[in-house]
Amino acid sequence: METIQLNENVFIPQIGLGTWKLDDLEVAKKCVLAAIQSGYRHIDTAMGYGNEEAVGQAIKESGIPRDQIFVTTKLSNDFRGREETLQAFEDSLKRLQMDYVDLFLIHWPAPKKYRENYVELNNETYAAMEELYALGKIRALGVSNFMKHHLEELSVKIPVSVNQIEFHPYYADWQTIQYCQQHHIVIEGYSPLGRGQILSDPLILELASLYHKTPAQICLRYAIDNHIIPLPKSQTLERIKENLDIFDFSLKETDIERLRSLSSENGKIGSHPDFADF
Repeated sequence: METIQLNENVFIPQIGLGTWKLDDLEVAKKCVLAAIQSGYRHIDTAMGYGNEEAVGQAIKESGIPRDQIFVTTKLSNDFRGREETLQAFEDSLKRLQMDYVDLFLIHWPAPKKYRENYVELNNETYAAMEELYALGKIRALGVSNFMKHHLEELSVKIPVSVNQIEFHPYYADWQTIQYCQQHHIVIEGYSPLGRGQILSDPLILELASLYHKTPAQICLRYAIDNHIIPLPKSQTLERIKENLDIFDFSLKETDIERLRSLSSENGKIGSHPDFADF
């Protein structure tokens, strides 16, 4: 498994298992176990996914030492500010049955509940995360769904290591991606398969045939070749294994450019960070 360095002692695997919508705890546990057994060493969850308990149990039962698995969770939109953040984080640790997480993210920048003063609350929240980092309970700090202007509004002592945003051939926020890469913020891409909507695209099918790979593998490799960590999700063992089999080839630059040409604002699947109704 290839990795990317986040800070002095933290290396993040270059692909992770996404667990969004795996809200059936037994199914979530089976998927995480299958992924770990297939070679995944990076699991992404969130308070809002409702499956931290299953993720923690799967990791515990896998037999793989905790320090060999990179675990990410995220702060729910229900919590902001110092005290709420500290308590919510401790509750996450209990559900995960862990003493620390490798990466902790603010899930959304401007939740509806806090939109009027989100900048002040994000700064207070991030400062609380820095406290947890100093205590060794978080190994790297980050954000999710932050656009360029959200990042510029954030005041930090410990640099943001990761920004997790939507990314796939039909959609990319290139302005934010460029800003992050210029500031040494690693991008993680959620919905890297466009929730399945892009896998029948003629260009992706053409490239799958050319490289003797599946359409999903082309999309995941496209993320990696853009220096982005993909977080695919699957409930099928065969596809979980298939999604990992992307480190034996690279896309030619001309093919990367052809895939980039598919990207447009109309290709966005998820909510807009500034206007999400939650």
